[in-house]
Amino acid sequence: MIENGKSGRYKMKNDIWNPWHGCHKKSAGCLNCYMFRRDAQFNKDSTIVSKTKDYSLAVIRNKKGEYKLKSNSNVYVCMTSDFFIEEADEWRKEIWKMIRERSDIKFTIITKRIERFYVSLPEDWEDGYENVTICVTVENQEMAEERLPIFLSLPIKHKEIIHEPLLEEINIEKYLKTKQIEHITCGGESGENARACNYDWVLKIRENSMKYGIPFLFKQTGTNFIKDGKLYKIERKKQMNQAKLARIDYIPK
Repeated sequence: MIENGKSGRYKMKNDIWNPWHGCHKKSAGCLNCYMFRRDAQFNKDSTIVSKTKDYSLAVIRNKKGEYKLKSNSNVYVCMTSDFFIEEADEWRKEIWKMIRERSDIKFTIITKRIERFYVSLPEDWEDGYENVTICVTVENQEMAEERLPIFLSLPIKHKEIIHEPLLEEINIEKYLKTKQIEHITCGGESGENARACNYDWVLKIRENSMKYGIPFLFKQTGTNFIKDGKLYKIERKKQMNQAKLARIDYIPK
């Protein structure tokens, strides 16, 4: 069985499941979206939302009758789209059924469309599926005030916040006081036109995470990273490692 709780993600194998591809830019964090950048290299229109060949990946079995996605793993859903995007409303009904079938897997869903949470939600959802974590992206204070009140009002068992790309100093302490948030991730923006991430912003979020005993992950520096007033340009392949070397990740004992 999956180990749930605040530190469970650190003990599981991670997989990705993209049942559909394509999205529409929604807020400031979307400006330099990696998916749009990658599609542009192949002259692909990223605004066309369509099913992928992996649509049913969660329930596909091999010749031995074994699931291709192994038990006790953490599966990130819709990393090249948004799980709650409008075009997928009908498809999402099927995906929820697959997620329910695979109760042996933890599914992590990251969204900028938390206001659409109830659209196509399964009737047996009640207070949430134990194997589903919903993560809301909060890139600036404006989105914190818009998304987090909605997020905290919803019947979801496992809630996380992702500040990526982190675009400015953000104060979400009043939302952390609710003790509903299980994990916080921070990260800068990658790409040639990346906006700068300031280390002071990261440390402030970490400080509040620790104050309320919430696990914190500094995922990546981003391309343009400011520390002690100095701007550093960091290669893509080194951004995650540089964040790791900062040694500021926090897991409550």
